[in-house]
Amino acid sequence: MKRESRGIQSIEVGGELLRALARCGEPMMLRDLAREAGMTPAKAHPYLASFSRIGLIEQDETTGRYEIGALALELGLISLRRLSGVRIARPKIAALASQIGHAVSLAVWGTHGPTVVQIEEPAQPVHIVMRPGSVMALLETATGRAFAAFLPEQTISAALESGLDRQGVGYNPKRAVKGAKVAEMLTEVRKHGLARALGDPLPGVNAFSAPVFDHSGHVALVITAMGPEGTFDAHWDSPIAHALRECAGGISKRLGYGMTAAAE
Repeated sequence: MKRESRGIQSIEVGGELLRALARCGEPMMLRDLAREAGMTPAKAHPYLASFSRIGLIEQDETTGRYEIGALALELGLISLRRLSGVRIARPKIAALASQIGHAVSLAVWGTHGPTVVQIEEPAQPVHIVMRPGSVMALLETATGRAFAAFLPEQTISAALESGLDRQGVGYNPKRAVKGAKVAEMLTEVRKHGLARALGDPLPGVNAFSAPVFDHSGHVALVITAMGPEGTFDAHWDSPIAHALRECAGGISKRLGYGMTAAAE
């Protein structure tokens, strides 16, 4: 019989607050967070104060709500980067950035939608409002559109209707989440195998995004190439588009995409 290692009970008790916050996925008031963790607000408050000091959570000064802090986000990003797909893709996107002379990012489907986990910049970097941990809006950005076009329809519908990506770069609260215009846009993405953004939502910046599939045909990652409008050729058959498709296809192959069908 395996003997359990000795732990620190207070940390385990406080951990219930972190689990409750993670389950909710949204900022929470003290009373609601304590209730979800099965404790009184008076008992929960000292734990939250300590977690705040080390960055596991943070409290909005205006609303008083608690949410995941910088340290928790950093730990989450480290975990995401350790995924096999991300490990395989990191050197590939670095090579792609060098090849095309433009910035390249790597995104996964995270708790709040399309989440950037890695950015590679060329020798002459372009200033872009994006960093690891940034969430990209689903219908307004090339990264988001690539996920929206290739993830299961029910996943995307639920995400759009709930405003999952409302904190995302480029998010438009007045957007339509369904209809002919949205369907036409996603059909274009599937047709070309790429999503495209032309100077919007980032003024002066063009972007292409390509999905990476795993052995089950699921979208594991999205790779995005981006650069200034003046030097980034955004034609569907441009050298940048070809290089991005080739990079994404190569990573998909490494993840076993297409092997199941070939074996049948």
